[in-house]
Amino acid sequence: MALFRAEELKVQTAAGRLGLSRARFYKLYADYLAACAHHQQSTWSPSVSGGDHAPAWPSEVDALLHKRLGSKPPASYSFAASEVLRKCHFKVDRAQVRRWAVENNLAHPKPNHRVRAPVKRWQRSRIGELWQLDATPHPWFPDSPRLFPMLNMLDDCSRVFTGSKIYERELLLAYLDFLPAAFIKYGLPLEIYVDFHSLFFNHDPKALTQLGRALHFYGTTFLYAPTPQAKGKVERSHFFWQERLPAYFASEQITDIDQANHHIQDLRLHRNQHEVHRELQMKPQQAWNLAQRDKRNVLRPVPRCPWWPFVWSLHTSVRVGPDGRVPVGSQFLRVEAPPATKLVLCHHPSGHHSVLAHKPDPNTNPIIFFSNLPK
Repeated sequence: MALFRAEELKVQTAAGRLGLSRARFYKLYADYLAACAHHQQSTWSPSVSGGDHAPAWPSEVDALLHKRLGSKPPASYSFAASEVLRKCHFKVDRAQVRRWAVENNLAHPKPNHRVRAPVKRWQRSRIGELWQLDATPHPWFPDSPRLFPMLNMLDDCSRVFTGSKIYERELLLAYLDFLPAAFIKYGLPLEIYVDFHSLFFNHDPKALTQLGRALHFYGTTFLYAPTPQAKGKVERSHFFWQERLPAYFASEQITDIDQANHHIQDLRLHRNQHEVHRELQMKPQQAWNLAQRDKRNVLRPVPRCPWWPFVWSLHTSVRVGPDGRVPVGSQFLRVEAPPATKLVLCHHPSGHHSVLAHKPDPNTNPIIFFSNLPK
């Protein structure tokens, strides 16, 4: 340093003799000049460089990373980092996981980077103003080519995942099970953003589908997206799950839908509460809480309504036979109604059945002739 100060060495030579980069050399030289200003150059010594002074990771972190990154397919680095926080309560970022993977011969092939959207997408300012809903078929389970549909729904304002669940098939009963569970947990939104699937859209503009009628009963309506790209937020949620769940199910040896959905709920809540959203630059639950604090909330609590379990069921018309019985599933059950009376059979998502005098009407109470719903 003294020779460089006396202009007897050039910077390249001085940095080379010390084995330093130019940036590191100039940083040390600045420290040296500060010492000279206080007449302490004879006792000055360089500060410690950045280097790798971090403690070793716990053994359970190494074991979990081996499990997640060694599966077929392997987990993404961001998902592996999320799992370390969720399972081991140890915070690492995806870059650290990638370096660990390189050192342990578990690195991924170089990915094809997606092109980012040229502009930031619009979003609603209030939670509950708009929820986006969509389904995606995918081979979720290891060694199984079968495509199971996964229903995803998120709040447009906060990006909170309000529901994520895999079903055997994308049927009306799947949505009748999926939607009320989210409403009970979070409240009733004003609108749900969907595509033109026949379950949502009726070509008669004056008519509603049965799912549309169920939502309308509680003051919620469908808003139709003109293109798949218009539902970009929920479309990207599909990629989120498609990149994570196959690797997770493979490493945990999960092949059953019921077992899978139990794990999905834990992963969904962890994502909402602990993972920073790239566009919002905060965690979705933070955005949700902030909107509540600022009174930007139009969600309505689920009402105490006697029609609730019957609204969220599949309705078919049945007639009472000459013997006073109606077909319920594989049985004929007697009801207290005159022969030839037209009744409504409700098939609940749980597999239970009910027989009503008429379809749900907010101005009346249900007249129940039969129900095997649990009390």
